[in-house]
Amino acid sequence: MEADPAGDLLGTVARGLDGLGLVEGVRRDHPIGPLTTYRVGGSAALFVRPADMAELEAVAAVIGSSDVPALVLGRGSNLLVSDGGFGGLAVQLGPGFEAVEVDGSAVVAGGAASLPVVARRTVASGLTGFEWAVGVPGSIGGAVRMNAGGHGADLAAILASATVLDLAAGTIDERPVDGLGLGYRTSSVGDHEVVVAARLSLAVGERSAGEARLAEVVRWRRENQPGGQNAGSVFTNPEDDSAGRLVDAAGCRGLRHGTAEVSQRHANFIQADEDGSADDVAALMDEVARRVLEVHGVSLVPETVLVGFG
Repeated sequence: MEADPAGDLLGTVARGLDGLGLVEGVRRDHPIGPLTTYRVGGSAALFVRPADMAELEAVAAVIGSSDVPALVLGRGSNLLVSDGGFGGLAVQLGPGFEAVEVDGSAVVAGGAASLPVVARRTVASGLTGFEWAVGVPGSIGGAVRMNAGGHGADLAAILASATVLDLAAGTIDERPVDGLGLGYRTSSVGDHEVVVAARLSLAVGERSAGEARLAEVVRWRRENQPGGQNAGSVFTNPEDDSAGRLVDAAGCRGLRHGTAEVSQRHANFIQADEDGSADDVAALMDEVARRVLEVHGVSLVPETVLVGFG
């Protein structure tokens, strides 16, 4: 019988991780699709959730010299994991990375901190500039990685710096906002890098005005975007246009492929059925993009990050 180099490598890394004595241990063939907001998809060959920086650095020391692919998993609000899963190590930050500290108009939030939690905390502290994030079900780390935004604002406008750990090199550095390559739903943060914290620079505001803005954002989202199993906007907006408008005008609203359907409420959302298939979602994305290109001559760019496909 021939040796399986990939399997041997994973086994070596797994044993190294086992030896760290992580608080939550090392999980094998752990379902990560259910950890995304699509709640469909497969498992990761290995999964760890470092409880704090010491554990994360120890994980990096084990995997840094290996060729095992790593996936940094936040709250999964822009990920689609294939039904076949991910053949490497998935890393999700644990509770030690959820702290939010407010000092005047400066806010330091851990990479695992929830965007809605940070939005409400800043408003409660009399700060303004982050209210838009109350409707985004992601983490601070993921928000930096994709320069998250909404309601005419994005993270780049209020981000001062981010602390990033390189899983491959084991190095940690604090990068100023102009060193993060932030653009429309993109950054220079690599697949092997973990945003462990972000420093925000907000403005002093009126708490009552901030609370009203929070309520307005929540209301707008409930009225204009679907709930259920989705990952928000599927495609980025082309310059001077709307992906949702293009999808709708191409006749794709309500289009179904297996267990996935283009939302009737917002054409740039794809809904997954309960116990549905991630591969159906991906196939529907492809079909929507094909139809939009055929009808409008526009090549849509996915905002959703695909993991384990092709």
